[in-house]
Amino acid sequence: MLPGVGVFGTGSTSRVLVPLLQAEGFEVHALWGRSEEEACCLAKELSIPFHTSRSDDVLLHQDVDLVCIYIPPSMTRQIAVKALGKNVVCEKAATAVDSFKMVTAARYYPQLLSIVGNTLRFLPAFVAMRQLLVEGYVGEVQVCDVRVYGPSLLDQSYGWTCEELMGGGGLHTVGSAIIDLLSHLTGARAHRVHGLLRTFVQQNGSIRGIRRVTSDDFCFFQMLMGGSGSGTGSGGVCCTVTLNFNMPGSFVHEVMIVGSTGRLVARGTELYGQRNGCNGEELLLGDSGWVGPEVRDMPLPHLRGLSSMVTALRQSFQAHEERRSWAHGPVAMAPTFEDGLYVQTVVEAVKRSSCSGEWECVEIMTQEPDPNHNLCEALQRNKN
Repeated sequence: MLPGVGVFGTGSTSRVLVPLLQAEGFEVHALWGRSEEEACCLAKELSIPFHTSRSDDVLLHQDVDLVCIYIPPSMTRQIAVKALGKNVVCEKAATAVDSFKMVTAARYYPQLLSIVGNTLRFLPAFVAMRQLLVEGYVGEVQVCDVRVYGPSLLDQSYGWTCEELMGGGGLHTVGSAIIDLLSHLTGARAHRVHGLLRTFVQQNGSIRGIRRVTSDDFCFFQMLMGGSGSGTGSGGVCCTVTLNFNMPGSFVHEVMIVGSTGRLVARGTELYGQRNGCNGEELLLGDSGWVGPEVRDMPLPHLRGLSSMVTALRQSFQAHEERRSWAHGPVAMAPTFEDGLYVQTVVEAVKRSSCSGEWECVEIMTQEPDPNHNLCEALQRNKN
C-alpha cells in the first residue's frame, strides 16, 4: 500500500516532485510553505487538499506516512529530525554538524526509511555506469573527471542561494551531489582534498547596495579516494571536479571514469564507453526522451533522476500492506543519512582547503562537537 505524502517546500523541486508522485499513484495530502500565501498558491495549483506554514500540522497529519523535505539547507535538519517518526526523503543539510544530528536521530527508527534525495544515483546512465564498473569494463579505476557548467544558481531576489553559510553556492548545491555520486560509482571515499572557491558575481541587478553574494559560482577541487584495501588499486582514485556557473544559456554535465582497460563517460543523460585499443567511443545507453514537464531551474539529469527515484519509492512501498512498511531492494542505491554526513564533511574540507591553500584531510565526526568548546578554551587561557 502506498503511503500518504506530505511535502515540505514550494520551490522548483517540489513543483516537479508532486506531479511525479501523483503520476506514480501516491496521494499528496499536505504541503508546507514558509508562508501561508506560498503554500496556498502551490496547493491550489497542484490540487493538494491541505496546506500550512506550521510544520507540525504536516508531521501530525493522520494521512501522512512519507515526508519529502525540499527546503533551504539551513532548515533541513530541524524539519528532518522532527519528521523521523515517519518515512523521510530529504535534501542535504547545511553543515556536517546538522548532518550528524540527523544521523543520530535516524538511528532511533531503523525500521523506517530515511534517505537523502540525491537523484543522480537513480539516473539510468549512472545505474548502467556503476554496473559496468562492477563488471570490469574499465579495469582498475584510476581517474575520475567531472565537469558541470551552467547558468547562475542565484534566485531572482536575495535569499539563501546567495549565502555560503546557509548552504548556497555551486559546491554545496551541485558539488555535494557529485561527491556522493563518485563515492557511489567507485565504492571509495575521499580521504584528502584540495580545492579553490571563487565568487565572481558578488552583485547584480537585483542584489546590490549593502548586500553581497558570498556563495561560490566557481569551484575546482581534487579528491584522493580509496587506496589500499578499498578495491580501487593500491594508489586509490584521483578525482578532479570543475563547477562553473557563469555560463548563461548552456548546461554541460559530464562524468568520466578512466581505468586500466578503458573509460566510461556520462554526458547529460547518455552513457558512452571506449575500451583501450578501440578506434572510438560506443553509445552504451541513449537518451530515451523526456516526456514529463520541462523545468527551467532543474537540469535534465537531475529531472530524470528524480523521476526514477519516485518510481523506485513506489516499487519499495507497494508490495506491503502496512503504509509505513517498505522493501529495501528498489531504493538500495539511495544515499543514507550516513552518506549525507560523509558528503558534508568533504564539502567542509574543500572549503577549508580553499582558505588554507593546503591539502586537507577528511575526518568524519563520531560525536557532536561541544558548542561551548571555544568558550572553554578562552576561559582556560585566561586562567593560565
